[in-house]
Amino acid sequence: MVGATTGEGAELEFDDRQRRVRRSPLLFVAPLVLLILLTLVLLWEIVRSNVTGPASREWPWRLRLMDMNPLGSLLAVALAAVFGRAQYGRTVRPALGWRSSWTVGDLGPDESAWRVEIVNGGSQHAVVERAEYCVVPRDGEPTEWTDHAGLREALADRGLLQGKNYYLRLTGAGFPLGSEAMRAGAFGRRFVDEIDQLRMRLRVTDAVGDSHERTMDLMRGARVEWPGSRPGRP
Repeated sequence: MVGATTGEGAELEFDDRQRRVRRSPLLFVAPLVLLILLTLVLLWEIVRSNVTGPASREWPWRLRLMDMNPLGSLLAVALAAVFGRAQYGRTVRPALGWRSSWTVGDLGPDESAWRVEIVNGGSQHAVVERAEYCVVPRDGEPTEWTDHAGLREALADRGLLQGKNYYLRLTGAGFPLGSEAMRAGAFGRRFVDEIDQLRMRLRVTDAVGDSHERTMDLMRGARVEWPGSRPGRP
């Protein structure tokens, strides 16, 4: 899904689809480079073997890099490694997403809060590289991307305090993201009233070393599902 609509009717678009941002140099680039080199050697040997007569005894046609039989075997192994790695990479690719609902008890015994959990629907675990945040107030422009501490400072400037108006989990590098949902945070009514979007840009590494990233609006749907909806609210 692309884009989101603010509570004031203005549209702030961003792409929230998951994307791969980096491939593993060791597990992807190295086998691919080996395959290309072996292919070039094969082409050279094919061309060289078709040169006959006196020219075949001259330089560079006298240069023989490898016998065809072992070359063919190595080429088959390299090709199998590249395609096998690509297939396995698709198998272990994470599927990042989030789910949210209004609950009671996260911020106080009787206080409603918008609870958000991050989920990985892939078949294998992923490891967090970094998490960044961007705030879009209902009456302002998006802030710069920042870390957990920077976000708390920006929200504190608006009078929104961690543990009182919201709780945002510190998600650091190296955190394993498996099949169980990870609580991202809980946000009270005042927070939902004043903050239109809270974007979380999460980057993770999968089992083959590729990096994947997704930007998620943690406030999406909060006002639509507002408990005990007030007149005039969406």
